Amino acid sequence: MKTRQEIKAQAKSIIGGNYSGALLPGLLYLLIAAVASGVTFGLGFIITLPLVVGMTLVYINLWRGEASTIDVMFSSAFQENFGRKLGGMLWMALFEWLWSMLFVIPGIVKMYSYAMTPYILAKYPNVPAKEALKLSMRIMNGRKMDLFVVDLSFIGWYLLSGLTFGLLAIFYVNPYVYLTKAGCFNEYLNDALSRNVIDMSELRVNG
Repeated sequence: MKTRQEIKAQAKSIIGGNYSGALLPGLLYLLIAAVASGVTFGLGFIITLPLVVGMTLVYINLWRGEASTIDVMFSSAFQENFGRKLGGMLWMALFEWLWSMLFVIPGIVKMYSYAMTPYILAKYPNVPAKEALKLSMRIMNGRKMDLFVVDLSFIGWYLLSGLTFGLLAIFYVNPYVYLTKAGCFNEYLNDALSRNVIDMSELRVNG
């Protein structure tokens, strides 16, 4: 399995080789989320939560070297099993909120337990919404601290972004983070499969 440093190095390499492809999904999501925040609370959720899944699919595809376009982001978000993606993200948000109501630390732990949910919803369209959360918990068993350290490794970048009024984050750090997280998903999933933590049949891949 790749180390954190190797995953981040590969993410940088992808950005260097396809900057516009790495930038546009996150940039479009940011713009749409900003507009959606100005509409009613519920409608904003209906727009942005599935869009997270669509954006996630593009970054997974970029990481895996698979063809992907902005059309994939929107078709994945709003045309293919829309209710499943919205439901999965709503369940994730609800469970994270409920756990955070107990204490801060359990809420953070659960946030990392469910972290792979949008990736599973994005890449494996036959996995039901609630099952995606359960699979995420199993994949992240023993990996939560690893992903937490990955997040910590970007603190310096975001502090530096503050000096550029967030422009560095928009045009470099965010794509870097999104690709790194896609790489983490790929590595954690393959590791879980190799250790029989989950079985390929549970991903319900056709063929």
